[in-house]
Amino acid sequence: MATQVVVVGSGYAGAGAVKAFEDEVGDGEAELTWISEHDYHLVLHEVHRAIRNPAVAEKITIPVDEIKSPESDFVQGRVVDVDTDERVVETDDGTTVDYDYLLLGVGSTTAFFGIEGLKENAHQLKSLDDAKAIHEDVRSAAAEATRSDPVEVIVGGAGLSGIQTAGEIAEYRDKHRAPINIKLVEGLDEVFPGNDPQVQGALRQRLEDADIEILTGDFISKADEDAVYLGGGEDEEPEELGYDVLIWTGGITGQPELENVEVEKDERSNRVHAASDFTTSDDRVFAIGDTALVEQGDDDVAPPTAQAAWQAAEVAGENLARAARGAPLQSWEHTDKGTVISVGEDAVAHDVMGMPIKTFGGTPAKLLKKSIAVRWIAKVSSTGRGVSAFGDM
Repeated sequence: MATQVVVVGSGYAGAGAVKAFEDEVGDGEAELTWISEHDYHLVLHEVHRAIRNPAVAEKITIPVDEIKSPESDFVQGRVVDVDTDERVVETDDGTTVDYDYLLLGVGSTTAFFGIEGLKENAHQLKSLDDAKAIHEDVRSAAAEATRSDPVEVIVGGAGLSGIQTAGEIAEYRDKHRAPINIKLVEGLDEVFPGNDPQVQGALRQRLEDADIEILTGDFISKADEDAVYLGGGEDEEPEELGYDVLIWTGGITGQPELENVEVEKDERSNRVHAASDFTTSDDRVFAIGDTALVEQGDDDVAPPTAQAAWQAAEVAGENLARAARGAPLQSWEHTDKGTVISVGEDAVAHDVMGMPIKTFGGTPAKLLKKSIAVRWIAKVSSTGRGVSAFGDM
């Protein structure tokens, strides 16, 4: 019987690994089963576009049948258990799939850091349904608002996702001439925390140009159904900010289904520890993408970005084929090729490999952002699908 390989997850890590595995594996060496909750791959780094216009969904969702080969099986379902002793994966409808080698690429979920009321009252942005729900709440609130009583939107977290979310809501406001106030709240002292001041300044300028109010330096300490509360302490009352729509983009943590998988995980984040070849403490289980903390030497781990997942997937898929044939595995090292962030129809690019200017915006940055999405879509699907998505990215 051929070696049974199972890939769980249809994000960048899962979809990319499936393509790489199929390209690498020889006839009869192994059989692949791909398991995912959704029967499509979501181009997650462009999902914020659906906040402004949900019709973009058809351009950023790629059916799995366009990605995998006909020889590979697909099982739709959410994984609820992995028995590493019996080497069995179980989905929420009771389907079980045996494996010889398993790749976990289930992504991450939003971290709420135990902030009182935040999870219960805030939208997150981890799926297409999340983007559509934000759109609908903004649209319906704006329909009831007036210039004297505008919609109050608060976006918590000024990292990449928070910046792009705020930018899309601003574009929606301007396109529909809707009475909407947008506040971007970041507990640290600057937008895009921990990055080069040059790119931070460029992003701040574009956010301000988009009439987005930026509040930095105080963390959200509590939320209820009407307001968030900033800062506060024993001798200080927190600042209260009322809202109509609240979105939280402030961090990631491992998916809950990983809690009972018997591989070594980080206790705080529930993400799986993986070596640079994606192996875990169980030599039959590999992990990749946001699911994993992939070693990069000197106590570093790979960043939880789409770019890193794309790069890693190529090697991880090849390593699954190598494991199936008993060949040595390859190590992977992340190469930072730069960052491109959209603020509505504008964009900022920084430290892009091969570019002579460190930080730039305007049409070059906007076209670069589009081309990155198109290149990925073409890679996992087809050139035609990639080109057709260009105008909406």
